[in-house]
Amino acid sequence: MTSTTELSSSLRLGVARLRSAGNFGWSAAAVIISLIVAAPLLAIAILGLESSGNTWPHLLSTVLPSSVMTTFGLMIGVGLTTLLVGAGTAWLVTMFRFPGRDLYVWLLLVPLAMPTYIIAFCYMELLDYAGTVQTAMRETFGWRSPADYWFPDIRSLGGGIFVMSFVLYPYVYITARASFLQQSVCVLEVSRTLGRTAWGTFWSVALPLARPALVAGITLALMETLNDIGAVEFLGIQTLTASVYATWLERSSLAGAAQISCVMLLFVFTLIYLERSARRRQHFHHTTGKYTMLPEQKLGRVHGLLAAVACALPILIGFALPMSVLSDAAVSNLSEGLNPEFWRAAWHSFVLASSAAVVAVIVGTTLAFACRASRSKLVRGAAGVASVGYAVPGTVLAIGILVPFGAFDNALDGVMRSNFGISTGLLLTGSGVGLVFAYTVRFLAIAYGTVDAGFKKTSTDLDGASRTLGATLTRTLFRVHLPILTPVLGAAAVLVFVDSMKELPATLLLRPFNFDTLATHVYTLASLDLFEDGAIAAFAIVAIGLIPVYILHRAIETGRPGARASR
Repeated sequence: MTSTTELSSSLRLGVARLRSAGNFGWSAAAVIISLIVAAPLLAIAILGLESSGNTWPHLLSTVLPSSVMTTFGLMIGVGLTTLLVGAGTAWLVTMFRFPGRDLYVWLLLVPLAMPTYIIAFCYMELLDYAGTVQTAMRETFGWRSPADYWFPDIRSLGGGIFVMSFVLYPYVYITARASFLQQSVCVLEVSRTLGRTAWGTFWSVALPLARPALVAGITLALMETLNDIGAVEFLGIQTLTASVYATWLERSSLAGAAQISCVMLLFVFTLIYLERSARRRQHFHHTTGKYTMLPEQKLGRVHGLLAAVACALPILIGFALPMSVLSDAAVSNLSEGLNPEFWRAAWHSFVLASSAAVVAVIVGTTLAFACRASRSKLVRGAAGVASVGYAVPGTVLAIGILVPFGAFDNALDGVMRSNFGISTGLLLTGSGVGLVFAYTVRFLAIAYGTVDAGFKKTSTDLDGASRTLGATLTRTLFRVHLPILTPVLGAAAVLVFVDSMKELPATLLLRPFNFDTLATHVYTLASLDLFEDGAIAAFAIVAIGLIPVYILHRAIETGRPGARASR
C-alpha cells in the first residue's frame, strides 16, 4: 500500500514539475508516442501467452531448436565477417594513401543500397547450378552433372553468411571510420613515438578506442540479419524469421508465430543489452583539445596494390557483381518489366514511403523537441522506448500490429453493423494504414536520431532569446528551429523514405490483398523463378537506395571535430 502511495505521489510530482516548466504538452506527447510504439510489443507478449493448441509443443520439439541454432550460426558468421571487412577497410582508407583510396572512401558504402533479398536473388542467378558460372564451367570442361565436379552451394548457411556479410559490412565500416576520424592525431602520435608500427597502433590504440563504435555497427548488421526474410527463404536457411512466416501463413497459427516472435525478441534485447553494455564499460576520451588531420602514410607499390585489392573486393562482391547481373536482366527484359504491375507497385511504394517519411519526421521532431524542452528522465526514457522499433524485426512487428488493428476493425464493424446495418470491413488492416504505421514504428529511430542531432547543434541561447521575447515553446519551434533545421528534416525524410521502399518482411505480412510494392513485386517474381521480370523493380530500389549512401558519406566526412578548421 505504501509503495503504491509513493508511486502515485512521484507521478503527481513529475506531472507538476512538467506543468511548472511550461512543457507539459510536449512531454505528454512524447509519453503517448512511446506507448503507441510499444503497443505492438505488448500485443505480441499477450498473444504469446495464449494457447496455440498442439502447435507450440510441435514447434518447441522440432522447429525451434534447429531455427535457433541456424539463426545463431548465421549471426555469428555475419558478425565476424562484417567486423573483419568493415573495420579493416575503414582503417586502410583512413590511415593510408594508395591508388584509388579517395574513390574507395565512398564506394565502400554503396553495398548498403543493395537490399539483402536482392543480392541473394542476384547470386542465385550467378552461382546456382543453372546460373552463369556453373553453366560456363560445364560448357568449358564438358561436365554433365553435379557428380562430375564440386562447387560451393549458394543455398546453404555458408552461402547466406557470404551474401549477407558483403551487403551489411558497411554498418561496421560507417561506425568504424567515423570513430577513427574522431580520434585525435595526438593519441596516435604518442603510440608511434613509442615505437609502434601503423598496424601496432591499430591493434593497441585505435581499435580499443573504436570498440564501442564497432559493437554498435555489428549490432546493426545483426539486427538486419535477424530481420531478413527474403534472402534466407530464397537460400533455404530456416531462421527464426522464416519460422515465424511459415507458422503464420502455412500452419495458420498466429499464436504460434507470436510465441516464436517472443524468442526473437530475446535475441533483439540481448543484442541491445550487449551494445549498451559495451558503450557503458568502455569510456575513452582525449585529454587534449588538439584535433588535426590524421597522418596518412603513403604505401609502397606492393602494399598499395594489396590495400587497393582489399578495398575493391568488398565493393566487387557486395555491389558490382550483383549490379551487373541486375543491369543485364533489366536491359534484357525492359519492355516486359515496364508493365502495368510495375507501375502500380512503384506508385504504391511511393505513396506508402512518402507517408511514412512525413509521419516519422513529424513524430521524430516531436520527440526530439520534447527532450530539448524538458530535462525529465521520463521524457528521455519515452524517447528511448520510441526508438526501439528499429531493433524489432519486421515479421515480429507485423504480428504485433495485426492484433490491435484487427481488434479495432472487428469492434468498429460490429458497432456499425448493429447500429446502422453498415459493414466497415477491414478499415485499418485492409488498407495501407497498417503498413504506414509499421514503417513509422520501424524507422522512427532514424528520424528521431537525425533530428535530435540537428537540435544538439543549435545553440540553446536561441530558445532563451525567443522565450524572453514572449514566444511559447510551440512558436519557438515553428518560427526559430524548423527553418534552421530544414536540411536536417529533409535528410531524415529521405532516409526513412528509402528504408521504407526497401522494407520487405512487414510489407509481406501486412499488405492488403492483391496489393504489391516494389519490394514484394520483386520477391514474388523471384519466388516464382521469374527474377528477370522483376529486375527493373529491383534496379529501381537499388538506385533509390544510393541516395542515403551519399548523405551518410557527407555526414562522416564533415562530422569530425576540427574538420572545418582543417580545410
